[in-house]
Amino acid sequence: MRQSIVHIALVVKDYDEAIDFYVNKLKFELIEDTYQPEQDKRWVVVSPPGAKGVTLLLARASKPEQFDFVGNQAGGRVFLFLNTDDFWRDYNRMVTDGVKFVREPKQADYGIVAVFEDLYGNRWDLLQLDPDHPMATRV
Repeated sequence: MRQSIVHIALVVKDYDEAIDFYVNKLKFELIEDTYQPEQDKRWVVVSPPGAKGVTLLLARASKPEQFDFVGNQAGGRVFLFLNTDDFWRDYNRMVTDGVKFVREPKQADYGIVAVFEDLYGNRWDLLQLDPDHPMATRV
């Protein structure tokens, strides 16, 4: 059997401001932006550059109970993990582009990591896994 997770829905306040952040600050690729008139919403998918796995579905909050989750999808914990092949290249570019880091880079037993927030406050790890880490060959 072969299965995979295709999308992770990320609740956002506004499609265009979320696209701007992910495409212009994180340098993600805009994979799809399709209007769905029957539901009056857009299907917006972004992906890290060169990624072949899971994508983010930017899902605009459309009900009152969904707005509470914008920026708080994991209750303040790190929610998503962005692995890179060059930590310092991406860290320095992200700092220059105004991405807010809430934990400075540190060397851990699995690699180098720093925590940043997206435009709504969701926390992410930017990390570069050591080559001998079990996940290094899966990303």
